[in-house]
Amino acid sequence: MPAQAWNRGIQSGGPPLRERLERLIRLASQLPSMPHLEEHNTLESPLSPSLKAAVMAIGGAEDKVGERSILKTFFNRAGAADARVAIIPSASREPEIIGQIYHQIFEEMGAKSIDILDIRNRRESEDPRMQERLEDCTGAFMTGGDQLRLCALIAETPLALQIQKRVRSGQLVLAGTSAGAAVMGYNMISGGASGEPPNRGLVDLGTGLGIIPEVIVDQHFHNRNRMARLMSAVAAFPERIGIGIDEDTCAVFEGDGTLQVVGKGTVTVVDPGEVSYNSRAQVGEQDPLSICNLKVHILSQGGRYSLYKRAVLQQII
Repeated sequence: MPAQAWNRGIQSGGPPLRERLERLIRLASQLPSMPHLEEHNTLESPLSPSLKAAVMAIGGAEDKVGERSILKTFFNRAGAADARVAIIPSASREPEIIGQIYHQIFEEMGAKSIDILDIRNRRESEDPRMQERLEDCTGAFMTGGDQLRLCALIAETPLALQIQKRVRSGQLVLAGTSAGAAVMGYNMISGGASGEPPNRGLVDLGTGLGIIPEVIVDQHFHNRNRMARLMSAVAAFPERIGIGIDEDTCAVFEGDGTLQVVGKGTVTVVDPGEVSYNSRAQVGEQDPLSICNLKVHILSQGGRYSLYKRAVLQQII
């Protein structure tokens, strides 16, 4: 651009364009630096600074009538006899019924208080009174249903931000089963198919609650043959780690970035960290994918995995 045009300024007689730009640059240099959003969703730093309370992702169909080992783990982590539990049944199409089922379970275990946050619209998630009800709770339990419905009702609302803040400050143990587990990551599997090889069209992806942004969670995993769709999701977001959780099985995420398996099935870890080739960008929507050097770990009861180190910490013997 010629110097005359650069210095001419706007026709209304404002200051020259160069002067205005230099002023903006000076102002910008005085602002605090803001990290790029993606930096919060990578594994460049351990989870311990941001995740202090346990987060429990349950693969669905957990035992509600027998030993209830997974539900008891949540109850004990939330304070046992001192537990103050909030139940969020918003993913369900019958929230009143499903809320009462879990209310009875935690009541029989001896929880100090139980509150069902039966949220039917986003206005309720923005209501300060709803946040007040959650403020004193030591544990929050998100039921199964439809993860898209759950996110439509609470994602990016003051209530969701309060949940994130209290989990990261170590004040709230969070559990979610089935749909309630699927929303834990920043990227979320919202639907898809099975019985096909990995391909771009096999999985529907959306945005979750970002409680553990490093992972993509799939539930009812081996029970519904979902290995290919989790691999398809990881191919789309290779900076994430895929976590597939069987029914009556739970992945317990601790504040130091470790995952531990509780329950009768397995947790499958799909790690694309060392993938040498991913054909997703070169193939059609329904064409099979090539994904080379993809790591897969299958862990059962007691197995532990470090999201930060991308390594199994304890082999099942």
